[in-house]
Amino acid sequence: MQPVKDLFSEDSAGYAQFRPSYPLHLYEFLYEHLDHFEQAWDAGTGPGQVACALSTRFQQVIGTDVSEAQIAHAEQRPNISYIVCRAEQTPFPDAHFDLITAAQAVHWFDSAAFYREARRTAKPGALIAVWGYDLLEIGPFADELITAYHRDVLGPYWDYERRYVDDRYKDFPFPFEEIPTPGFELHMEWTLTQLEGYLGTWSALRNYRRETGKDPLPALMKKIAEHWSLGEVHAVRFPVFLRAGRC
Repeated sequence: MQPVKDLFSEDSAGYAQFRPSYPLHLYEFLYEHLDHFEQAWDAGTGPGQVACALSTRFQQVIGTDVSEAQIAHAEQRPNISYIVCRAEQTPFPDAHFDLITAAQAVHWFDSAAFYREARRTAKPGALIAVWGYDLLEIGPFADELITAYHRDVLGPYWDYERRYVDDRYKDFPFPFEEIPTPGFELHMEWTLTQLEGYLGTWSALRNYRRETGKDPLPALMKKIAEHWSLGEVHAVRFPVFLRAGRC
């Protein structure tokens, strides 16, 4: 099994505060393909955004993550349990879950081992869904700057697995009876401070700072601020991609 990669404990508070949630219609799409809503497992749950969304429909939700710091910042609900463990090795019984999810997370797992665990813990006919979001879009004044920053400045500092997100999981292993899925979009309304907070959670930025001792984010924000004043709100769009199938 591959070694654990924990890239998000270092700034777990920022991750919980600034990482976007996911569109309601994505969950509604998944629910249309389910008959039972007893048990759900969200792997790589982070601060519990998906677990909280699922808790409004399922009797019991379990969120797992390798990061104790992330779990410490997870939102609590009466029907959610959080466990610090690998997605590839869990304490769950066989044939237990109606739905298994991994949002912006599966590319960090040992996918073969995780899928074996998913098959073991899924009820017959259970649904497994993995998804993520692409680079944000705001408008021409910011998009070109952020794209160049992502590609040219931070490019060498992204972990190898990031390429699966950039490819929208098209070539990521998914050995299940796949269900055709539409595209989704996540829409936010952000201030410049919120944008900076989100960009500050990027794992490549932490790698850059650690390896160079420098911080490229202030220079980017200074350029964007030429067209975006403090307190001003802009619409932010994230394209969301989903793969779903039967275990």
